[in-house]
Amino acid sequence: MHTSIRRQSYILHRVKAYIGVTDGDWHRFLAERPELTEINFWRPSTAREFRAITVGEPFFFKSHYPHNRIVGGGFYSGFAALTISQAWEYFGEANGVKSLEEMRQLVDRYRRARIPHEKDPLIGCILVRDPRFFPEELQVDPPSDFAPNLVQGKSFDLATRIDSPYFGELLDKILGAHAEIDITAPWHRPGPVYSDPRLAPQRLGQRSFQAVVLNAYHQRCAITGCKIRPVLQAAHIRPLPQGGEHRLDNGILLRSDVHTLYDRGYLAIDPKYRLLASPHLREFDNDNQYNRRIGNRVIIPDRPQDRPNREFLEWHLEEVFLAS
Repeated sequence: MHTSIRRQSYILHRVKAYIGVTDGDWHRFLAERPELTEINFWRPSTAREFRAITVGEPFFFKSHYPHNRIVGGGFYSGFAALTISQAWEYFGEANGVKSLEEMRQLVDRYRRARIPHEKDPLIGCILVRDPRFFPEELQVDPPSDFAPNLVQGKSFDLATRIDSPYFGELLDKILGAHAEIDITAPWHRPGPVYSDPRLAPQRLGQRSFQAVVLNAYHQRCAITGCKIRPVLQAAHIRPLPQGGEHRLDNGILLRSDVHTLYDRGYLAIDPKYRLLASPHLREFDNDNQYNRRIGNRVIIPDRPQDRPNREFLEWHLEEVFLAS
C-alpha cells in the first residue's frame, strides 16, 4: 500500500494522460487478440495532428455511452496521417477490423459519405503500444469531469488533479498490478523507467516506427526527394543490433537503394544535416548523383524534436561511414 501511494504521488508531478472514446466493436475485437503489441486508434479524418500528450505517456480507452467505462489502455507511440491502405499495410488487424474492406466501410460510415472505389483517403492514426484491455471486473467509470458530449477524448494534466491516484491505478492495470517500480527515475529520462521498458518515453514499436517516419518526412526520401511510396523505407541511423532503438529521431526515410548505400557506409549525413558521400562510390560511377550532392542539406522533419538526433548521426559517421 505504501508503495502504491508513493507511485501515485510520483506520477502526479510527471505525467499527462489521455482518454480516447472508442467504438465497442473496436475494443472487443482487439481484446480478443492479446498478442498484438501495437494498435491503431484511428480517426476517419485528418483534421489535425494529435498533440494532446507526448510519446510514452499513457493513453486510455473509454467506451461509448451507455456502456461508458474505461476498458483498457497503453502508451502513446506517435501520430501518422496514412491512407486507409497504408494503415492496413502497417497494422492489419491491429486496426481493430478483420479486413481492409471492412475498414473502408467503417470510414464510409463515420464520414457519412461513400468513398469512391478508386480513392484511398488519408485518416488520422494515433498509435498505441503495449495495449491491455481490462476484463469487465477491472473496468471503471471515467473521471467525473469527463463530459458526456465528448466524442473523441480528453487529456488530463495529472499535476493539477486531486484524483491522480485514480490514474495511478489505471496505469497499474496496464503495467500489471504487481510490477516492481523504481520511483527515483524521472519519467522523461531516456531509456526505461519504473524498471519497465514500456515506459521508455521515446520508444516506438516496429510498425509505429515505420509509420511515424513516413509521416514526418511527408513521404519523401530525405536524400533524393523520391515520392514513390513502394520503394520508401524507414531506416535506422543507429541500427538495433548496435544499440539503436525504434525512435523517430533515430529514423530517416530513404529510397530502398539509398538505404542500402547508407547502411553500408557509402553515404552519411553530418550533424548539420548535410550529405556526405564516400570516395568509394566513384569506383562504380565516377559521375554519380550523390557526389554531385555532397554538402547539400537533406530533407528533415518540420518539428525540431523529430529530426535526426545529432548523437546518432555522429555515431553513424564514425562507426559506419569513416570505418568503411
